[in-house]
Amino acid sequence: MTKFTVNNQPVEYKMDPKTPLLWALRDASNLTGTKYGCGNGECGACTVDIDGASIRSCQVTIEAIEGSFVTTIEGLSRDRTHPVQRAFIAANVPQCGFCIPGIVMAAATLIKKNRTPSEDDIKGAITNICRCGVYPRLIEAIQRAARLQNGDETIDIGASPRVDPAEAARLVPALSPPRPR
Repeated sequence: MTKFTVNNQPVEYKMDPKTPLLWALRDASNLTGTKYGCGNGECGACTVDIDGASIRSCQVTIEAIEGSFVTTIEGLSRDRTHPVQRAFIAANVPQCGFCIPGIVMAAATLIKKNRTPSEDDIKGAITNICRCGVYPRLIEAIQRAARLQNGDETIDIGASPRVDPAEAARLVPALSPPRPR
């Protein structure tokens, strides 16, 4: 059994110790914000924070992080109030959204270590692949996130949309069956 902390909660995985962290998070903990992309550590969709470092969770086994502290996108902020999330929303960075959790996690660990990252710092730290091409907006959004974190800037992105699933289903108009001709 492997023990470590995930999103400030102690966990004990009764899985093969060689299981990649990605699958422990997704399958055993139901933390599906950490995405499976390439499976070989190149795309960064599975990036999480392990003890303050951006780590590709598909490349680390659960036994290798025994006793560590892991933060996933769900643990960063469920209500999108983390400075990176706020800056990304304000700059319309997300497109399809698949890569965004990994990029957000990489950016969050960067600005935690570097309070004023330069363009080169950001390019060096954010090696995630985005098929939608959000890169032009990333530099300024991450620098803005650092300013937000430092208290040098404020931003109002409005309230996070909260829709009860039952209410969302009710809001969609029912489709009538086709009429016979």
